[in-house]
Amino acid sequence: MTRWNETHNPALQCWLASAHNQGTDFPIQNLPFAVFRRRGTSEPWRGGVAIGDRIIDLAASAQVGLLNGLAAQAAQAGAQSRLNDLMAMGPAAWSALRLALSRALRTGSTHQAALTACLVHQTEAEYNVPGRIGDYTDFYTSVYHATNIGKQFRPDNPLLPNYKWIPIGYHGRSSSIVISGTDFHRPKGQLKKPDADVPVLGASERMDFELELGVFIGPGNALGDPVPIEEAEQHIFGLCLLNDWSARDIQGWEYQPLGPFLAKNFATHISPWVVTLEALAPYRTAFERPIHDPQPLPYLDSADHRLAGAIDIQLEVRLQTQTMRDAGLATTRISATSYRHAYWTLAQMVAHHTVNGCNLQPGDLLGTGTLSGPALDQAAALIERTQGGQQPLQLPNGESRTFLLDGDTVVLRGWCEKPGVARIGFGECSGTVLPARP
Repeated sequence: MTRWNETHNPALQCWLASAHNQGTDFPIQNLPFAVFRRRGTSEPWRGGVAIGDRIIDLAASAQVGLLNGLAAQAAQAGAQSRLNDLMAMGPAAWSALRLALSRALRTGSTHQAALTACLVHQTEAEYNVPGRIGDYTDFYTSVYHATNIGKQFRPDNPLLPNYKWIPIGYHGRSSSIVISGTDFHRPKGQLKKPDADVPVLGASERMDFELELGVFIGPGNALGDPVPIEEAEQHIFGLCLLNDWSARDIQGWEYQPLGPFLAKNFATHISPWVVTLEALAPYRTAFERPIHDPQPLPYLDSADHRLAGAIDIQLEVRLQTQTMRDAGLATTRISATSYRHAYWTLAQMVAHHTVNGCNLQPGDLLGTGTLSGPALDQAAALIERTQGGQQPLQLPNGESRTFLLDGDTVVLRGWCEKPGVARIGFGECSGTVLPARP
């Protein structure tokens, strides 16, 4: 488990003024990774690191000889069109690169001039999916989400008996994972209304978002070799925001007996910036299981994990309707929660995913599942927030929503913040629902 080091010092000063802007997501204590190029150009995609309102071009930094040793090797790996080679190098390489960049960015650094030449303004950049995602697994780690959904279908028995024993997950579709800002069309599928005798093919009328975190896998494991929970986080490159859009009416008809299919595989959005677990070290918190709940089986438990297996990440969902956009109105917050409410942790997801010998690979993506908290305003999906569409959500401009309409834009944000520690942010993950194709 990552410990504090000199890169976490809240007193660190950066020579780039924007790294100290009030509320910035990207101070010198963060340094997350993305894949980018200058907008509107045919430049090659390459890795970059966020600092303030700029991006450190890793390809440029490798060319000027700014770094050496393991940090230089990591920068060269990160300069490729995807970050898989860097992900595969493991925590020692990621940490070496992060430390070298932290020192080069500090006030008084002799590398200021050389590194300044490697900076690109974020407003000039466009982003791509950070890794070649071979496989995508979506989990179901919020007991509050599972209970709220279960109440709508099984009021007397909302939580299935295996939930508190096993991290539930399903195999998703990696080809339709897209970067923040990508618009998508309302999906079609088979729909069967309660009063209908037969289903029909039609556009979903119950479009929903799901606020999640994405987990990028670093070094993989050999087929047949489980990853012990004590080593699980060494296989995690970092976290991003994830919106696993859901067509609830398509899902309601198709999900039995095998689970989601067309209701999920049409689009999944992720944010461009991947925040390392090392950057999040100051926000670790104890993993606690209610005393009357089943305690995790030994392969999902350890002393260190109990001490600091959870992370307190603040999360919010914001909505902008077409009417709001036309009137020049900004997004409005419709939900706020925290990752600390998750019933299952990052390490438990990796340990369970591999306990049967399943081999993870660099660039694989795990989703945490919808991260709802205990209160209604912490619901991370509209199906919960509106209680299945029975209680419409009232917006400040007088509009209401039960489910998403065409033209609606959903924006996810995440950050960590507390006194005495630098604020660490994730940027944002946004997507707009377009009308279904004719």
